[in-house]
Amino acid sequence: MSRRNNVRGPTSALTEFLRESGITPTTIARRARTREVPQPVAGPSNTGQDDEDGGGEGGEENANGDDEQEYASDKLDESDEEEPAPKKRKLSKAAEAKLKAKEKAKQKAKAKGKGKAKGKGGDDDDFEDDEEDEEEDAYTALSKMWKDPSKPPVGNFEECAKCRKQFTVTKYTLAANPPPGYLCHACAKASGNDPFKKPAAPKRRKPAADKRNVVHFEERRFPSLSSLCIQVITKHIDDVEALGDIGGLNLDEISKSLARNRSLTAENAQLFYDVANTKLTLYDATNLLPSAFCTLASLNPNLTDLRLDFCGRMECSVMESWATGLPNLKRLELLGPFLVRIPAWLKFIKSHPQLEGFLITQSPRFDLECMQALANTCKALTELRLKEIGKIHDDFLIFVKKFKKLTYLELSYPGVPDALSEDALIDMMASVGKGLTHLDLSSNTQLTDGFLYEGIKPFATQLSTLILAKTPELTDAGVAEFFNTWGDAGTDNPPLTYLDMSRNHQLGSKALDALLQHSGNNLIYLNINGWKAASQDSLKSIAAACPELTCLDMGWCREVDDWIVKELMEQCDKMRELKVWGCQRITNNCPRRRNVAMQGVCTI
Repeated sequence: MSRRNNVRGPTSALTEFLRESGITPTTIARRARTREVPQPVAGPSNTGQDDEDGGGEGGEENANGDDEQEYASDKLDESDEEEPAPKKRKLSKAAEAKLKAKEKAKQKAKAKGKGKAKGKGGDDDDFEDDEEDEEEDAYTALSKMWKDPSKPPVGNFEECAKCRKQFTVTKYTLAANPPPGYLCHACAKASGNDPFKKPAAPKRRKPAADKRNVVHFEERRFPSLSSLCIQVITKHIDDVEALGDIGGLNLDEISKSLARNRSLTAENAQLFYDVANTKLTLYDATNLLPSAFCTLASLNPNLTDLRLDFCGRMECSVMESWATGLPNLKRLELLGPFLVRIPAWLKFIKSHPQLEGFLITQSPRFDLECMQALANTCKALTELRLKEIGKIHDDFLIFVKKFKKLTYLELSYPGVPDALSEDALIDMMASVGKGLTHLDLSSNTQLTDGFLYEGIKPFATQLSTLILAKTPELTDAGVAEFFNTWGDAGTDNPPLTYLDMSRNHQLGSKALDALLQHSGNNLIYLNINGWKAASQDSLKSIAAACPELTCLDMGWCREVDDWIVKELMEQCDKMRELKVWGCQRITNNCPRRRNVAMQGVCTI
């Protein structure tokens, strides 16, 4: 005994619409059969018979009788109700998604077609034909995308072309390379191709309107003969020994040129070595190995001043060799001696009590013990730089106070921004401040206006360079009062020549007016980057107040415009570099002058 299954699966929106309109597979089949019935052929007219029968066509219909009545359009719905509902096949999710996408595309095409017909007076029939063609093309493209005619159907069993094991074909199955055959998933992964890896999304290119063109205004001058020679020497540096003596000034220029493309090696570095050398500067020692640093000491035994930038490969063995190989060294400047450990530092410091300059940057292993050895051994120290030292803290300042002859002091960018407290720095300034001409305490975030009044004002009487960048606690009113009262009796300090108080966002017009009044006539370098509250009038006064200015950074000062730049170009004859990053009021038409490098002009 068979039972009728009345369970129905999910149907699409199109199927539901057709069923509600009375269109089913049965009605479509009946209409197809009605089209196959032969139509009546016209014969000789018979007026009398036609009048009696009600017309020739009516007679034909009556003659056909039962067949025509069976397929009358008025009775199709009735016949549908009598027959049982057809069994419907359940659609897969993929097929249902395709059908829905097709229906949406059809509706969009209809909407576009109506708009075109209204605008251009188009024909509806033409639109329907185009719509059918689009649907056929879309269906063809979809089938080509999802089906590969050369690939076996999903679910079939295939033999792996590599391991000869039988596996089931899936949509992730990959063809063997070289063909023929296909690979199982394990062999496909082993060959370096992940069958389950999703294709990377294509990168979207930014529209041309979103890109900003940064213009640097720097006029190119005709190169001098010496600069051309330096370029040729730099290009053929490995064969330069045949030239003999080049001269100290030119050697320094060649060293800078080599640093630009990082081409200094242990072989061509010997160009700069000489037994008679007392001063040596290498601006990029990245490619030098520890053995090359030891050779440097052997070939330059009489050095008194040594500067090495980017010397990250220097090790403890180098410092130990320098302890005996450079007996006359008085000034050492190193950038990036990461690998030198405490025992090597101690051995070098104790072997050079005559040191007058000790300037190191980025040395994470230099600790309090090394500082204590430096203070107890090198008592004649005049220059001290401890920049980006990770272990620095207040106890370091106890030993800094022992250097009574200091003229240059830099304790900037500590490993922890609040590693040095304001009270400890004020106490240090009371001991060493009177002889200082250069002071850099950048990125010590605990400094406030109180340090200016209690640390600098009463104790610093010879400062020419003051750098307090990234000290956010300084205020506009406090800095203005400090500069206005720095010339009081007993606290007179000569005007500054180098001032950097950048990245202090609270500073503005009051501070700028006060510092220009105090040091404007002597300023050579001024950096007020980030003083967003500075007014246009205060910024305009820089040109008249600073006739000796050679370098100015006004980045991110909101009121800077073409007129301020014009004033600077006309009145500051010694200007060589102007930075205006982030100044949105400057246009591409702002005034320029020969020999002045202007950086940061952005045009959209």
